[in-house]
Amino acid sequence: MRKIILVLSILLSGLTAKPQLAGYTPIADLPKFKEQFAVIAKKTETIKSDFTQEKNLSMLSEKIVSKGKFWFKKDNLLRMEYTKPYQYLMILNKDNMYIKDGQKENKVSTKSNKLFQQINKITIDCVQGTVFNNPDFITKVYENKSTYLVELSPIGKALKEFFKSINVIIDKSDYEVTTIEMNENSGDNTIIRFTNREINTIIPDAIFAIK
Repeated sequence: MRKIILVLSILLSGLTAKPQLAGYTPIADLPKFKEQFAVIAKKTETIKSDFTQEKNLSMLSEKIVSKGKFWFKKDNLLRMEYTKPYQYLMILNKDNMYIKDGQKENKVSTKSNKLFQQINKITIDCVQGTVFNNPDFITKVYENKSTYLVELSPIGKALKEFFKSINVIIDKSDYEVTTIEMNENSGDNTIIRFTNREINTIIPDAIFAIK
């Protein structure tokens, strides 16, 4: 079960909170930011992009770098396909998740575990821009010249066992999420950067099918 939880947490990956907050200051007009972010998020029906993931393990000196493709479609449809240096596929279709690692396949219902449900909700909240409505976190917002940083600190015991903090980086020019970050209590951290983003393009439901 822990392996599946860690796979889910890939979508919420990030750096340590202190280094990432360097150069940021508390946001000057929080109500305006929330309003504008909500407007943009509401208009976002689909997202397609490339991604690069950097995994930093406390026991290793080198970063583990992976690349792949990302698709999202309202409501609660998400596909993350790793293409380099290995083949790995994860599909989130509402309350069901499918994982393919080489020849191994695994299907699980996120309803089977409360922590699964919470992580599922966090994932969708981060992508859809509804993170401020999640009661499982204390939310703080910071800014610099080009980006906003939304810092999520878990409140519940289950989430606090895995996550120290989750950061969502948002581009000021278009209010799109460019980076989702997570800092694990173990000292490990990961960062996923989204590039070549395409918003509201047509994505067939077959992309998210779980067979």
